[in-house]
Amino acid sequence: MNNPILALDFGGTKLSVAVINGVPTNERPRRLEVRRAFTPDGADATYELAATLRLARELLAGRAPAAVGVSFGGPVDYPRGLVRLSHHVRGWQGVPLRDVLVREFGCPAVVDNDANVAALGEHRFGAGRGVDDLMYVTVSTGVGGGWVLGGRPWRGHDGMAGEIGHTVVDPAGPLCLCGKRGCVERLASGPYMAADYEEERGRRGEGEKGRRRMTGKDMAEAAVAGDETAREILLRGAWALGVGLGNAANLINPQRFVLGGGVTKSGELWWKEVRRAARETALPEVLFDVVP
Repeated sequence: MNNPILALDFGGTKLSVAVINGVPTNERPRRLEVRRAFTPDGADATYELAATLRLARELLAGRAPAAVGVSFGGPVDYPRGLVRLSHHVRGWQGVPLRDVLVREFGCPAVVDNDANVAALGEHRFGAGRGVDDLMYVTVSTGVGGGWVLGGRPWRGHDGMAGEIGHTVVDPAGPLCLCGKRGCVERLASGPYMAADYEEERGRRGEGEKGRRRMTGKDMAEAAVAGDETAREILLRGAWALGVGLGNAANLINPQRFVLGGGVTKSGELWWKEVRRAARETALPEVLFDVVP
């Protein structure tokens, strides 16, 4: 068997490692094995890197990878393989991750923002096949985006293109971790929606001491079950995302938006509002679709 490709994903709340068979570019790769681990509260870059390398060595089981591909949940300097920072895990500022991996595994390595990687994957193998101009948006712990334009990844001048999560849709809205108010991420990401739900329940005297912390998934299930507070917050998040998509459509005019991440599993109520708000925000002449 050819040496496998090692795939690493550094997310906001979990780490994933996979080994994939080496294949020609036009064939769909086959995942051979995968491992995941959740990042504990308070973990830093040193912890995440050590945990990921440990999982990688376990999966490789003595094999040498042909190459390493990394998707990272935060801004990346793609040409230099340098992590700029993580908005969710401390200690990643300026880490030369590509160089670390080249030394560790003795093979070529590529590091990119996770949404850019996802956009490329959807374009080549997924819901974006046959579409030359698309945006992939992940809606999960955070909200990020990646572009494929003219059939090629487009990262922008400083590699910061696609940060749809930090476009402002409500200037008077709640404060985001980036320092601005009313960002798409602040309104639409799973942890923020769950926190808003808990805060609203507390104001109404409905909070329960000792109950585990609510998650975005819990809140979406509560909305479907008829919880009006959960429904309001979920639809507000869907509206915010839809407005962000509509503005991006007006600006760049992609043919398709592909949405992924845990929040996109919130049900048809959520999808309907995202599509409605996107369509209402975009010009009537700007045509696109929004798909999972």
